[in-house]
Amino acid sequence: MENLGSLCAMIVSDVLIVLMIYMLLKRKEKSQLKTAFLCLLCFMFVWTFGSILQILFQNTNIDPFLFEKFAGIGVWYSPVAFLAVGIIFSKTKLNIKWYHYLLLIVPTATAIISFTNEYHHLIFKYYSPHIDQMIYGDYFMVHSVYTYALFIIGLIYLLKYSIKNSGFFSRQSLLIIIGTLIPVIISLLGTLQIIPMTTYSTPISFTFMVLVFAVAIFKFDFMKVTPIALQRIVDRMSDGYLVTNDENIIIDFNKTFLDMFDLKANNIRSKNIGDLISDSKYFNMDLSDVKKCIDGIHDSDKTYYFEKNVKNKQKYFHIEINNIKNDKTFLGTLILFKDTTQHMLDMQTIKENQNMLMERERLASLGQLIGGIAHNLKTPIMSISGAAEGLTDLIKEYKASVGDPEVTVEDHHAIAKDMYEWISKIKDYTEYMSDVITAVKGQAVTLSEEQAVSFNLDELVKRVDILMKHELKNALISLNIQMKTDPNIMLKGNINSLVQVINNMISNAIQAYNGKTDEKIDLILNKDGKNVVISVKDYAGGLSKEVQEKLFKEMITTKGKNGTGLGLFMSYSTIRAHFNGNITYETSQGSGTEFNIILPM
Repeated sequence: MENLGSLCAMIVSDVLIVLMIYMLLKRKEKSQLKTAFLCLLCFMFVWTFGSILQILFQNTNIDPFLFEKFAGIGVWYSPVAFLAVGIIFSKTKLNIKWYHYLLLIVPTATAIISFTNEYHHLIFKYYSPHIDQMIYGDYFMVHSVYTYALFIIGLIYLLKYSIKNSGFFSRQSLLIIIGTLIPVIISLLGTLQIIPMTTYSTPISFTFMVLVFAVAIFKFDFMKVTPIALQRIVDRMSDGYLVTNDENIIIDFNKTFLDMFDLKANNIRSKNIGDLISDSKYFNMDLSDVKKCIDGIHDSDKTYYFEKNVKNKQKYFHIEINNIKNDKTFLGTLILFKDTTQHMLDMQTIKENQNMLMERERLASLGQLIGGIAHNLKTPIMSISGAAEGLTDLIKEYKASVGDPEVTVEDHHAIAKDMYEWISKIKDYTEYMSDVITAVKGQAVTLSEEQAVSFNLDELVKRVDILMKHELKNALISLNIQMKTDPNIMLKGNINSLVQVINNMISNAIQAYNGKTDEKIDLILNKDGKNVVISVKDYAGGLSKEVQEKLFKEMITTKGKNGTGLGLFMSYSTIRAHFNGNITYETSQGSGTEFNIILPM
């Protein structure tokens, strides 16, 4: 039978199309791409089925153009469906507007003109199954230009976004290129009558496209739109990433990564990650340890982290490396790049500001120490001065009594006794001054360095009492010291830092009274299991909820412009870092606040 080969090819094509339609309908997911592709397959089925009927009835009295009209329904509308596939493939989802329906005007007009062709011959002046014998009408060229324009535009969409996502030489891109170009070129050559062929050549060539698209759909998941949507998502990520295969060849990346290092896609696609890292023109940073990690990550499930900075620039990156496995089979490596430049600069600014605030706190503490020195040394100095005057008077009295017969031995003993009493007082005053100087010196030292020593609770309380006496006296507040455990319990650490923490809490308690006088503050030392608990308790107004929420978490003050907020914040940090202890508190509105310093023995 003439055209037997063409008939077999088109029957195979129609069977394949029906099978593809069935397979697609079985898929549960709903998408515009699936709908558009189903429409394309249906139009192609009508096209090839009409050509099959034409061959089967070619030796009958039935006009072959009748079957051409039926096949033409698929011919006229398939370019619109193909364009829809291309656009939806590139955009994932198309928001259909009224003007999109204008694309149907030309094929609808062509269908009407085709069915009424015998009255005006605008499509064919003479129709024949052999293209070189056809005589086209005036309208045929209009439809042809429109048809090929839609096919070309649809092909551009398909190629552009397939290459962008998978690369020019990816299997998906090559299938789209081969599957679309061959039938379009054959159809164009036949239409222009450059090569002799029958009308069946075009549907046969499109059968090839169906075969190729079938492979793309069922083997390489051409219909899956997730990669397109996913690519749009990852391109908007603030982190850059690279993906390599099991041979360390770069197979994927996002736009953020390219922008981070001012790279082009062709600079890195299909390159070995080791070669890329070793080439200094791409990364101006030392990545030798990163390269070593990538080479050894095949057998490790560990996540590796690196902090890197660009040489000679204030630019910082956090790099994270993970392997990609499926059922314990190594597939590749995922490398994330996070630009931490702003974070690092912010941290530097915070550190500088914190150092400035800490220096301000140090100066405030020094001012408090100076006030304490003036107060604590003034009384014993005046007492020593008075004792010296008393001794001077006794020396004069003793000198005058020498040789005086009226001065008895008992009188000399009385004078000696008075001198001894004055000297004892001077000794007590000097010891007190020595204690003050020791305490003040320790607090001055703690502002600049740390000293871990062993000390007992009695020594701790003694230093606190000496240093806070002046501030308490000025505020007319009394400090009630309650030693509820053995005062000889030993602690180890920087006693001066601990004294500063306790003094800060007492100062806060004084200020909590807002100038009220004749109040008291309890300093309670107790033992709780293996811990020593030092409590500072006031009976003022308590802490507000706002202050409680931020306490110990950030620098907050209730003193307005007179406070830095460093006191409790730094106190908490000191106890946690240097004593491995903790600070807790209990507060009640209108009843007061109690801070508890918990120190392991």
